[in-house]
Amino acid sequence: MTPLEYCKQKAAQSGSSFTVSFIFLPKIQREAMTALYAFCREVDDVVDECTDFNVAQTKLNWWKTEVLNLYAGTPQHPVTKALQPFVRQFNLAQEHFLEIIDGMEMDLKFNRYEDFKQLQLYCYRVASVVGLLSAQIFGFKNRKTLKYAHDLGMAFQIVDDVLDLTASESVLGKPVASDLREGKATMAVIHALERCTPEEQARIESVLRNRAFNGVSHEQILEILNKYGSIDAAHDRAAQYAESARKALAAFPDSEIKRALLWAPDFVVSREK
Repeated sequence: MTPLEYCKQKAAQSGSSFTVSFIFLPKIQREAMTALYAFCREVDDVVDECTDFNVAQTKLNWWKTEVLNLYAGTPQHPVTKALQPFVRQFNLAQEHFLEIIDGMEMDLKFNRYEDFKQLQLYCYRVASVVGLLSAQIFGFKNRKTLKYAHDLGMAFQIVDDVLDLTASESVLGKPVASDLREGKATMAVIHALERCTPEEQARIESVLRNRAFNGVSHEQILEILNKYGSIDAAHDRAAQYAESARKALAAFPDSEIKRALLWAPDFVVSREK
C-alpha cells in the first residue's frame, strides 16, 4: 500500500461526507486534500480513542516530532510521507500543522470554555487552520480566500459540535453526545448555561462533571437546549460564518475550483454527519 493509498483508506474509514467535496477538485489538489484530511483524522483519533491522558499526550508529542521530520525531509508515517510532495508544491506552513495538534491538546486539557470567545481559539486551531491549509492547496491568489477559509472552518466546527448532540449513533459512527461525556461544553451548551434555571444548570453540570448521564438522560439535556433555542442559536452562528465565507468569493472569476468552494458552505451547514 502506498502512502497515498493509506490516506485514501483513512479518509474512507472516517465515514465523513466532507470528502465528497474533493471529487470536484483537479487530481493533484484532490490528492493533497486527501493527505491533509488523513493527517487531521490521525491526530483527532488520538484524542477520541485514548482514554489515558498521558498516553494521548505522548502520542500527540510524537506527531509534533513527526511534523518536524516532515519538514526536515525524513517523514516516517504513511500520512506524512504522502504529504511530503504537497508541502513543497503548495508551500504549506509547518506552524499550521503544529497548530492543529495544539487544538487536539486543547481537547485533552480544557473541558470547559466559559464563552464563545474562549471557544473560538479551539475552533480556529482544529478547523479554520485546516481551511487555511486548504486555501494554499487550492492556490489562492486573493487575500479574501483566507477569509473564506477561516469562516468556513468556523462553520464546520460549530456544526460538528451540534451534530454530536443531535445526530444518531448510527449516523455519527460514535456515541451520541461524546463531547458532554468528555466534560466539554460546546457552543450550544454554553448558550443554554447562560440562560437556564439553576435546576437545569445543575443537570447539565452533573453530566459535564461526572462525564456520564447519571440521573439525567441525553433527551433531558436536549430538551433544555431546545427550550432556550440553543441548538438553533449554534446552527445560526454556523450559517452566518458560512454566508460570510460565500461572500468572500463573490468577486472571484468563475472556475472549477470556485464552484467547488461555493458548494462547500451549503454542504457544511446542511450535512448530517
